[in-house]
Amino acid sequence: MATLPPEMIPPQAASLLGGDSAPEVLAESIVALHGQAAALAMLARLAPEPAEIGGELGTIIARAHPWQRALVAQTVADCAAMLDSGLAALGTLTRRGQDTAAPALVLWREFHAARAAMVSVLETVEPA
Repeated sequence: MATLPPEMIPPQAASLLGGDSAPEVLAESIVALHGQAAALAMLARLAPEPAEIGGELGTIIARAHPWQRALVAQTVADCAAMLDSGLAALGTLTRRGQDTAAPALVLWREFHAARAAMVSVLETVEPA
């Protein structure tokens, strides 16, 4: 197990991660992702989260460094893929008349952890 803290991701890593990390596109992607998450929350029998993701998100993304936006873009893409396949599987369970609460809750927890990591990346401040 490593005992030293990980190094900050160098700015060159942003180009390696690929994807579109323009602030406007990224904010729209996050809003779309939360739309998928709302459908998942309903299947997991969770109370809906506030639907508004205000202009504050756009401001935070605009202030983020390119490497942060690149990591967030990759996280959004990964979460969207996870939710797409998960919601399709849950749809199959629903059509079969099976209860979706337990598997939807597991998927919700995975999404929630990924979202927390994404927020953490945006809150990361480079040392001076």
